[in-house]
Amino acid sequence: MSGIQSSAAGDSCTIPPVQDPASCALPGLASPQADRAWSGPGPQQRFGILRGATSIAIVGASANPARASYFVATYLLSSTRYQVYLVNPRETEILGQPVYASLADLPVAPDIVDVFRRHDDLPGVAQEAVEAGARTLWLQLGSWNEDAAAIAESAGLSVVMDRCVKIEHARFHGGLHLAGFDTGVISSRRQLSAR
Repeated sequence: MSGIQSSAAGDSCTIPPVQDPASCALPGLASPQADRAWSGPGPQQRFGILRGATSIAIVGASANPARASYFVATYLLSSTRYQVYLVNPRETEILGQPVYASLADLPVAPDIVDVFRRHDDLPGVAQEAVEAGARTLWLQLGSWNEDAAAIAESAGLSVVMDRCVKIEHARFHGGLHLAGFDTGVISSRRQLSAR
């Protein structure tokens, strides 16, 4: 048999469970989540947030195709039903869409505020999201700020941190396996859940 089977003592070739955050840590380094006290919503709650939303504001949207915010905006505009609002005080148009200087300038209160900003800017953006009437503060993959989470949650907003809206949406709608990779499934069958 192959070396993929596990033994009683454990086998270094076995695939660790997805729920184990330490499985992605480099050997000899502390887990990146070791100092995290805040616990975010699980998959079912994240699915509910995305399914219940009709609008997403991307704070820190970029016109640079190499930036993650550009890629996420492209996906949301082309593959979802969301009204997408782009926010960046240094831009006027991205992907043919008008760009707003701040959340306060949006014509609607966005359901989700998806944030691509530096760590130190996140509490301020959280306060702006509260003042704009948003329902969810969503900090993109790699972003974690418990002060920002506390500001948003104290005002009644849902909070998601260190998750990508594009990846989560694609995962819940058949474009990605639960582990995060492309399923490779091509089908004309309509999805049961709303896009």
